[in-house]
Amino acid sequence: MLLKKSSTYKVNPVARLMISSAFFLLLVFSNSVSAQHADIRILDKINNSDVSSGTYRGFKFITDAAAPISVALPVGLLTAGFIEGNRDMRLKAAYMLESIMISEGITYVLKYTVNRPRPFVTFPYIIQKSAGESPSFPSGHTSFAFGMATSLSIAYPKWYVIAPSALFASAVGYSRMYLGVHYPSDVLAGALVGSGSAFLTYRVNKWLHQSKHKSLSVSWN
Repeated sequence: MLLKKSSTYKVNPVARLMISSAFFLLLVFSNSVSAQHADIRILDKINNSDVSSGTYRGFKFITDAAAPISVALPVGLLTAGFIEGNRDMRLKAAYMLESIMISEGITYVLKYTVNRPRPFVTFPYIIQKSAGESPSFPSGHTSFAFGMATSLSIAYPKWYVIAPSALFASAVGYSRMYLGVHYPSDVLAGALVGSGSAFLTYRVNKWLHQSKHKSLSVSWN
């Protein structure tokens, strides 16, 4: 699905911030031995921060809702776009779905290339509070959530869209650490993959549109 950026539109600075911040923090974690030690110390602190049933149920709900919400939102927009005959909405929804699919593809390849064991496997004192069978790096739930949140923020750059989207994606990442199934560096990498996929998909769509369909105009609000 091809998209065109309007002449006055600039890519949302929040999307750029998500990508640059995650990339910087990932470099710190991956290139410092002391930071690698901090990786497990931070996870241990988060994982054992609160063992109450209410907190567990809350973060388990957020984790379980990550993929359904990330898919349901663009699918809902796509459906509404067809019902209302709104082409702009359909294009934006399709762009979000493309971003999520690319994010998940990259995540899958990285997981089985890096093949990092889950933290509860390497460190028995980490409490496993949720299922986690695939390799640990990067966090698929986090990449899913950040792919949706970033693409939604690019498509609809309003504060009342950006704020809850960023909060939701961040909560998903935190829940993965609380449940003991991902290191902080897994979550940071997932955030980078998700946000980067959304930004890359936007740029590719824009380039394809400019090359082949210069007469098409999509209104980005």
